[in-house]
Amino acid sequence: MRMPGKIESDMFAPCGMNCMVCYKHCYYKKPCAGCLNSDRGKPEHCRKCRIKDCTAGKNITFCYECSDFPCKQIKSLEKSYNSRYRASLIENSRAAKEYGAEILLEEHREKYKCPDCGGIISLHDAECSECQYKMRT
Repeated sequence: MRMPGKIESDMFAPCGMNCMVCYKHCYYKKPCAGCLNSDRGKPEHCRKCRIKDCTAGKNITFCYECSDFPCKQIKSLEKSYNSRYRASLIENSRAAKEYGAEILLEEHREKYKCPDCGGIISLHDAECSECQYKMRT
């Protein structure tokens, strides 16, 4: 999948994940539409996401809108993302809150665009979905 000219803001998940660079979006002919869109193409753990259910129950879209942010659930996910992928969903959320998701996603578009072919480099495996270029971590 090629990196689009613009990552739409509905690809920013409630938890702070950029759904465009998720492996479930990058590698499939019928990619996941993102957490804020339909459940079509989503893996089960995303369809049954407690974080997404929590934000919906509080009638908010993003975790950073909650007075409990960052809560225990987000801190747990953050720990996993920090150790496994060297990524911070809390930092993403704070940047989106301060500057807007559009600005953050534009930075991610540049960061995760393959320099060799223009494909999308997955956050989860640091590999281009098109040419298997490996991002240095």
